[in-house]
Amino acid sequence: MSADFQKGSDAYDKGHYATALREWKPLAEQGHARAQYLLGTMYSDGRGIRQNHETALKWYKLAAKHGLADAQYNLGQMCRRGQGVPQGDETAVKWYRLAADQGDARAQYNLGVMYEKGQGIPQNHETALKWYRLSAEQGNVNAQYNLGQMYEKGQGIPQNHETALKWYKLSAEQGKVNARYKLEILQRKMRPWWKLW
Repeated sequence: MSADFQKGSDAYDKGHYATALREWKPLAEQGHARAQYLLGTMYSDGRGIRQNHETALKWYKLAAKHGLADAQYNLGQMCRRGQGVPQGDETAVKWYRLAADQGDARAQYNLGVMYEKGQGIPQNHETALKWYRLSAEQGNVNAQYNLGQMYEKGQGIPQNHETALKWYKLSAEQGKVNARYKLEILQRKMRPWWKLW
């Protein structure tokens, strides 16, 4: 009986992890990138098998070599956290960039954070702004919030409270509490003095 990717997906969705593993593992061993990625996820999360970050890392790397952005992003996460590999911000940046270049909003956001803080790469607010904007335009709530902060403070770009409000509002509409708070504070600051009474 040959392995069936969809059968594995259906089983995984129903919580039948042993069946998913049985269907996906032969495909992963034959070079099926999505099956490799999903096996990595199962090992990373300990779903249906004992959690094993080293094995997750192995499957993610194989999928990442095929150019799978999800696997590249997860490799970045594991390198940043030191899961199954020594913690390394430089390596995390490498994997995030590969995923971000393919349009992965999570990787773009994390790359923005790393440029803003100078983690694993020299600090660069202009580049952080670029990655935040790409992620924010895809609806990433945290990127929208961070973009609002950068416009409010004038980091990497001239200070612009109207644009900061725009990004805080988008983030707040998605439920980010800090964005609601920042939105209220900034709106009060921008109110003309004669309207404060």
